[in-house]
Amino acid sequence: MTTIHILSVCSIALNAFLIWYIIKILKKFVYISDNLADLFLTIKAFQVFVSSMYSMESFYGEPMIQELVMRIKDVSEEMEMFRDVFEYSLDAELEEELDATPEDPTPLEE
Repeated sequence: MTTIHILSVCSIALNAFLIWYIIKILKKFVYISDNLADLFLTIKAFQVFVSSMYSMESFYGEPMIQELVMRIKDVSEEMEMFRDVFEYSLDAELEEELDATPEDPTPLEE
């Protein structure tokens, strides 16, 4: 009978530890998810800014800005993959506002 009691106590202790550990991991996951949402919005806003700057008459056709537009687009696509993995919720109104902003003009192909 004592071995059953010892095993029960060990099982309860192990289960309590695992529950504590899962809660701790989930809190970190939520923290990372929130920060990725902020990072995604920042990159999206920067992409819109660079695209609008590139479409300005004084900068249109500038090769460095064209390269920057293309690289920002690559970074944005990479962030989309992380967004799909973490499935966090963004402020829908802010995301719609960023999507409504005109996208980058079609950069000249090399």
